[in-house]
Amino acid sequence: MKICVHGIGYIGLATAALFANAGHDVVGYDPNERLVSELRSGNPRTTEEELRTFVLDALDNGFEPADEPVEADCHLVCVPTPYDEESQMADLAYVEAAGRTVAEYLRPGDLVILESTVPPGTTEGAFASVLETSGLTAGEDFALAHCPEMVLPGNITYEIVHNDRIIGGIDTASTDRAVALYEPLVEGAIHRAPDATTAEFVKLTQNAYRDVNIAFANELARVAHDYGIRSRDAIALANVHPRVDVLQPGPGVGGHCLPIDPWFLGQSSDSLDIIESARRINEGMVDFVAELLEGEVGPLAGTSVAVLGVAYKGNVDDSRHSPGLRFADLLRAVPAAAGTEAEATATDGGQTGHDTGVDVRLHDPYVDDHDGSLGLVGLKDALRDADAVVVTAAHDAYRDLNPKMVRELVSRPLVVDTLSCLDANAWRDAGFDYVEV
Repeated sequence: MKICVHGIGYIGLATAALFANAGHDVVGYDPNERLVSELRSGNPRTTEEELRTFVLDALDNGFEPADEPVEADCHLVCVPTPYDEESQMADLAYVEAAGRTVAEYLRPGDLVILESTVPPGTTEGAFASVLETSGLTAGEDFALAHCPEMVLPGNITYEIVHNDRIIGGIDTASTDRAVALYEPLVEGAIHRAPDATTAEFVKLTQNAYRDVNIAFANELARVAHDYGIRSRDAIALANVHPRVDVLQPGPGVGGHCLPIDPWFLGQSSDSLDIIESARRINEGMVDFVAELLEGEVGPLAGTSVAVLGVAYKGNVDDSRHSPGLRFADLLRAVPAAAGTEAEATATDGGQTGHDTGVDVRLHDPYVDDHDGSLGLVGLKDALRDADAVVVTAAHDAYRDLNPKMVRELVSRPLVVDTLSCLDANAWRDAGFDYVEV
């Protein structure tokens, strides 16, 4: 089958490679000419070695990156759906633009599948309407279905094959055709949704469920702190019950999905309550981390803090909606102490790299800061003379840190471990005050 994948970012690239490696004739279309050029030269944008190999195999199997779309038996749309904070609505501009592109090349009998995560009703509503500007009617002249991606960054080459799939078409024939396309490729079960809107709703439900459960653990951490007990001990004992499975607390939730997707459920509903509370709790965990830090060092103005981890989770390179970056922004917003050089610099509008009350040093061994926009520094530069070390991503590189080496660099032996990923005893033995969320 000839397949045109629209959007070859992280998800689209893996999806295109999946179909190409299964023997389909695949064109990966993206208007980003530089991205296409890099792929054509065998340089996919990923730090995941397994995904890199998977894509290179696909290129050997005929996968063709292109900056122009083509006619195809199936059009797969894998474009971003950002969340507009101001309007509190999903931004469907990319989805609608992809729909207009598909409409230009759509033929009777084609199959169109939307994989992008979208608010309920998008496939049968806005997306179908744009496709029908072709003069063809969805469900009569072409098949249309939604099959949301359900993969975990860092493990995509395994999960894209082994995870279950939810497929919902705008009619039974559309569902049948989409199932027939995916069935030979995936080892997970394929579940038929009653319709495309249910399939959309299921994906959002899964992410909202996890966000709510993380929020519960995070709230327990704050409550346990008020009672002077260790939340993780309490959670471990609570989980002894066969019907209890509480997650672990942390500095918040990041990535493209969990901080965004739950809001999509409210696109056409005013009934969000628990979901809104969960979002507020998880977003507010960086404030709690700052409270813990301030409880140890006193006023934060004038301190230097090494923030280790700007990826949103351990051992990945994705910094979207990163708790580490939110925490750094929170520290940078601390006013400079009166009469300090930092205060004078901030007042004069100067830029010295430390023109706020807190000198924030960011480090991450996975995240690429090629344009310098994140301000990442080397590990030793981050640690040198720091008043506190705050770990905000559970990278193996941080688990393996030698606390004695760190002790020689920092000004004050204080570590705030927001994920309980360090060996607490080893750090205490090295002379550190060890604090965890």
